Amino acid sequence: MRAIFGVVSLLIVLAVVGIAAKKQLQAVNNVGATLPAAQTSTDTATVAPAASTVRAKSQQLQQRVADDVNKALEQGAAARSEAAEK
Repeated sequence: MRAIFGVVSLLIVLAVVGIAAKKQLQAVNNVGATLPAAQTSTDTATVAPAASTVRAKSQQLQQRVADDVNKALEQGAAARSEAAEK
């Protein structure tokens, strides 16, 4: 009897995990549906491949982070120099 309850509880847990995994996979697959549609222009000079767009966005984000870090370091240095002058 105890073995039957163990197997039944194991199957219930497996079903719950399967449902959760299915929902997560559906959410991941739906992310692509929310992206903007690609340009339909036939001019290849104005249409950038998806990889270069991602690369450009990545580089832009990296530059923004670097600028923010430099700005924070400059603000910290200015605050320390003001505190040292007092």
